[in-house]
Amino acid sequence: MEKRQFTASLLAGGCAGMCVDLTLFPLDTIKTRLQSQQGFYKAGGFRGIYAGVPSAALGSFPNAAAFFVTYETVKSLLGSSVSPYMAPVTHMVAASLGEIVACLIRVPTEVIKQRTQACPSSNTYRILLGTLREEGFRGLYRGYNSTVLRESLWSWKQGHVLYPWQSAVCGAFAGGFAALVTTPMDVAKTRIMLAKAGTSTASGNIPHVLCEVWKAKGFSGLFAGSLPRMASISIGGFIFLGAYEKFRRTILSNNWITS
Repeated sequence: MEKRQFTASLLAGGCAGMCVDLTLFPLDTIKTRLQSQQGFYKAGGFRGIYAGVPSAALGSFPNAAAFFVTYETVKSLLGSSVSPYMAPVTHMVAASLGEIVACLIRVPTEVIKQRTQACPSSNTYRILLGTLREEGFRGLYRGYNSTVLRESLWSWKQGHVLYPWQSAVCGAFAGGFAALVTTPMDVAKTRIMLAKAGTSTASGNIPHVLCEVWKAKGFSGLFAGSLPRMASISIGGFIFLGAYEKFRRTILSNNWITS
């Protein structure tokens, strides 16, 4: 990928991601509290709905930018050497690698954000210090595997160039369906990130966590928070993909970046 396209992807992905994360943050807080082990109201209910927003704000731009730059770079490299019939495979590989790279930024901010959301009486700074004191740097990456798996599962085909409105519609429908299907993985991720250090849940064993949720709350527990999650990702997909395409096309067509 040439420098101009690389920079356009970086800026467009970062700006679109930040807009989505900050706009839809209240839905994310509600989802996290519904999935928490202590239950919605004990985790804060509707109080402090913006608890944890500093963590989301700091990580949003670099996280989104990292995904799209990696995605576009890998897709560009693979696209020039494989058959057009392999476009879906190229997309899946590029998206998966994009998620792996983006999660290096996303997971630490997600850990701090979710712990603050589930404990609104505290704040982002105190949660960060507490995590580092009790678990060290490694504690910031609790739930990395479950997050990568969750994100990779809902990477979808985008096999040709789309207009902004087409990208937005595709993002909304694909995102909503994928959000529902991957909710159990999201529940596991939330439980792992919120668990006390040293417990069996904190070990990050995804099948074990899902079994615990199933035994305690059954089907409803596995799909806890699915409605706000679907709403958030559907609307987010609409905004994100549409905004990304529009930003990128505008930057490139107006020659805002020199080669």
